[in-house]
Amino acid sequence: MSRPGGSDMQNVTLLKIPTVDVWMRDYGPTFITRASRENPLAFNDWIFNGWGGKYKSYEEDESIARAIAETLKIPVFDHKFILEGGSIEVNGAGTCMTTEQCLLNNNRNPHLSRAEIEEFLKGALGVSHLIWLGEGIVGDDTDGHIDDIARFVNPTTVVCIVEANSKDENYRYLQENYERLQCATDQNGEKLSIVKLPCPQPVYYDGARLPASYANFYVANGVVLVPILNDPNDAEVLGVLGELFAERKVVGLRCNEVVAGLGAIHCVTQQEPAPFSS
Repeated sequence: MSRPGGSDMQNVTLLKIPTVDVWMRDYGPTFITRASRENPLAFNDWIFNGWGGKYKSYEEDESIARAIAETLKIPVFDHKFILEGGSIEVNGAGTCMTTEQCLLNNNRNPHLSRAEIEEFLKGALGVSHLIWLGEGIVGDDTDGHIDDIARFVNPTTVVCIVEANSKDENYRYLQENYERLQCATDQNGEKLSIVKLPCPQPVYYDGARLPASYANFYVANGVVLVPILNDPNDAEVLGVLGELFAERKVVGLRCNEVVAGLGAIHCVTQQEPAPFSS
């Protein structure tokens, strides 16, 4: 079918599931693929506690993953573990990136040690190797989600945001993360290729610094949607990502108003992968 204005909706299914807010990445399911002919797709359903108990009313969205599972009729692994989808980033080959600020925070799973969290993620995500970064960007109320600071663009390449202004409050945190990535390896012990992305100029709303980041892009079928902010660095970022995603169309979408809600494109999406094929 088509909608007014000519947009092709033939391959789009709209599911009407009431939510408190739009941040599907965090409270929604995290899909996994399996070498199973009967059920090649499944997903992990984590506990969502409103980003460490900051927003009690948002905890109602904890039920959304289960509602999606009932609609899609796929198996669910129900974990008694507090986690948001934006706090983890995988390369699809056995490595997961996350941050100490978020996953080691006492407002998530204080009863678990770092080693226990690593073992849990290895089992739940099917990975064998963890890369820990430190702090997230200023203004991020999620306690340092990885999707605002570093992303895999392929199994061996990571884009990492860096702040050029040494006087900016993000400079030290982002420089430390970049240095950690330069020393990091993948699941095979091989060095990663690290590509820098600039930060936009500081963005404020009602006097508060917003977590504006070019790393919060979304990779879809044939396209990469990138948050842009009417900033001088918009064009550079689109050029860098255009080279890295040569087989996809890289599209910038203005996200000034979305960032005012403390998120961007990656935060409001959650991809369903193609089933595993051997």
